[in-house]
Amino acid sequence: MRISTFFTIALLGLSGAYAQKKSAPDQRPNIILIMVDDLGYSDIGAYGSEIKTPNIDQLASEGIRFREFYNNSICAPTRASLITGQYPHKAGVGYFNVNLGLPAYQGYLNKESLTFGEVLQKAGYSTLLSGKWHVGNDSLAWPNQRGFDRFYGFINGASNYFDIGKYGKGPKVELVEDNKRIHLPPGKYLTDEIADHAISFIEAQSKTPKPFFLYLAFNAPHWPLQAYEEDIAKYKGRYSIGWDSLRNERIERQKAIGITDPKQALANRDPDVTPWENVPYDEKLLWERKMEIYAAMVDRVDQNIGKLREKLKALKKDDNTLIVFISDNGAQGGYAGASARRPQRNSGPAGSAGSYAYQDQPWAYVSNTPHASYKNNMHEGGISAPFIAWFPKQIKAGTIAKGTAHLIDLAPTFYDLAKATYPAAEKGVQINPLPGKSLVPVLTGKAGEVERGEPIFWERAGNRAVRKGKWKIVSTYPSYKWELYDLETDRGETADIAGSRTDIVNELSADYAKWAERTGVVDYEKIKPANPIGAPAARPNRRPPTF
Repeated sequence: MRISTFFTIALLGLSGAYAQKKSAPDQRPNIILIMVDDLGYSDIGAYGSEIKTPNIDQLASEGIRFREFYNNSICAPTRASLITGQYPHKAGVGYFNVNLGLPAYQGYLNKESLTFGEVLQKAGYSTLLSGKWHVGNDSLAWPNQRGFDRFYGFINGASNYFDIGKYGKGPKVELVEDNKRIHLPPGKYLTDEIADHAISFIEAQSKTPKPFFLYLAFNAPHWPLQAYEEDIAKYKGRYSIGWDSLRNERIERQKAIGITDPKQALANRDPDVTPWENVPYDEKLLWERKMEIYAAMVDRVDQNIGKLREKLKALKKDDNTLIVFISDNGAQGGYAGASARRPQRNSGPAGSAGSYAYQDQPWAYVSNTPHASYKNNMHEGGISAPFIAWFPKQIKAGTIAKGTAHLIDLAPTFYDLAKATYPAAEKGVQINPLPGKSLVPVLTGKAGEVERGEPIFWERAGNRAVRKGKWKIVSTYPSYKWELYDLETDRGETADIAGSRTDIVNELSADYAKWAERTGVVDYEKIKPANPIGAPAARPNRRPPTF
């Protein structure tokens, strides 16, 4: 045999072996992150709800639930932290997806904060996103430009669920698919379309040897309240008991499940919520209808999660996939009595394509059970969400853990499982280090809660909080006075003990000041926009109603 022929055969053999090795399936886990929008702590069965969520509940019963998982109280800042693993100011979205003229408040993700799409894409994952973006309106900041191979969904903060172009001059539902602007087809429901596109992405991706990362960001049950009548019908008459009795039902279920500690103080009754027995009969019928629609929207999300899991099983990917389920903030209250919101439009009955109904405070008060306050507030009702993780290979079924985790912990968790390198610099840009911790020790039962070296911090529109061990200080704009709660016994935040433990307040306040300085937080008075986003309408000076 000639020497040249020998080397040719040898090279062909090596290249063939390399090709075989290259095409071998990657054994790293697939990762699915499911986020819902404006869902309260108690709005799924696994956290005490009467709403039918069997697919989500199965994830919980076969996986782990956290009693304490925190978000940033409102849509865009939550998504900025989730997507980058940074506090929202560090990522450039300290207020909302609007530009207030400072780097920490530019309204879109900065280049110093890598997205989990960018990090996982570079680590060899297929990166897929279906649903809501809300961290940059300019096309330069859209998902396909920030690390996602495929994207379907909407860019801004809210969307209709049905196309309403046929209703007078109503707008069409504007969507984007891989940088191309499209519209929701007539007769389609956006929650279904978001799930169906996610499923099609996974199906197409399954033909590659890569693992995948899917960020499935539903907009439900965010307003406007719109659902299929067949789903609404499931809950007909269920809410005639009213919000007071329903809240009590949920509390008892939470205690039975073990999500709520019976020894814990629960949030006091919201004095701005009229007792159900005092609501006029005709108004009760409208209120019942609102909650029936809200429940139907959550129900439809659950149905679609079931479809997704069926596809995973059919593709034989279910045994090596981590699924995480969370909500972006608590349910939206802050609007009651004279401050109640009026629909932006209303060209059809509640629940239909032309309606624009809200859940509103009385039912949001139930959704956030057993916590105090609402979306856009740093008390527990605004920043607490359900957290479920399912991964049969590593998570023991039926686990309930304290957790005490935050959004900033999810990106490090995914990178840990994906064996992804998080760089110090990228394309000549110094990258912000990750402040969070991997949740793998908690998920695998090696720890009951996240072990971190510093507190968890919050600031948004002047509302602030610090969580350090069992202690939490919180203040609500326009007041700058700190309240202090011992969350070990009083997660309902019923007894402010700031006056008797000034040492703790001073310690946590000093921690906050250092964090705010290094994170780029600015006094809200200096940047406050003329029309603040997320703030309730001004209330008249009056005492809370008594009944």
